[in-house]
Amino acid sequence: QVQLVESGGGLVQPGGSLRLSCAASGSIFSINYMRWFRQAPGKQRDMVASIAAGSATNYADSVKGRFTISRDNAKNTVYLQMNSLKPEDTAVYYCNADVAPSGSRSYVNYWGQGTQVTVSS
Repeated sequence: QVQLVESGGGLVQPGGSLRLSCAASGSIFSINYMRWFRQAPGKQRDMVASIAAGSATNYADSVKGRFTISRDNAKNTVYLQMNSLKPEDTAVYYCNADVAPSGSRSYVNYWGQGTQVTVSS
């Protein structure tokens, strides 16, 4: 069974920084895309950033220039460096990945449990 576990959320003041991590564990053959989503209260879950296995990245317009997604393939881990945080970045952040389990060549989409990020003074 594959699991995604996020860490690094918390409370930060406007203008501050946080780094989120998401580690995939279990019997894994390979990981294709890894993504970060976020969901604020009463709003839909939106994609924040994605990174392909070859490290091509994509960002939502609202975070371009402030957030950076990266990955360590040896550790099956994806990161989200968040700088110049704003109150509107407050949300639960979810990790998402397309994972091929050991013994399979088919990718399955997995979600983490989410980590709270609160930007407030």
